[in-house]
Amino acid sequence: QVQVVESGGGDVQPGGSLNLSCVVFGSSFTISSMSWYRQAPGKQRDFVARIDSGDSTHYADSVKGRFTISRDGAKNTAYLQMNDLKPEDTAVYLCHAVEWVLAINSYNYWGQGTQVTVSS
Repeated sequence: QVQVVESGGGDVQPGGSLNLSCVVFGSSFTISSMSWYRQAPGKQRDFVARIDSGDSTHYADSVKGRFTISRDGAKNTAYLQMNDLKPEDTAVYLCHAVEWVLAINSYNYWGQGTQVTVSS
């Protein structure tokens, strides 16, 4: 059974940094893309960043230049380095992974999320 586990969240002051990690456990096939989303209380889930199997990256405009997504394919792990954090970055950050089985079927997995709170 595939599980996605995030870690690294916490409380930080404006201008601070955090590094989130996302690990995919239990997959025997290819994890193609890994993404980060975030959801603030009472708001919809928003895309933050994605890294594809070829290590191409994509970012929401709101985080470009401040956040960096990376991955360790051998460990099925993705990271999100967040710098210059702002109060509006406060949210639960969720990891999403896409698994390709025998290049035929794809499956989507979500983690439970890790809380990031930016406040003075």
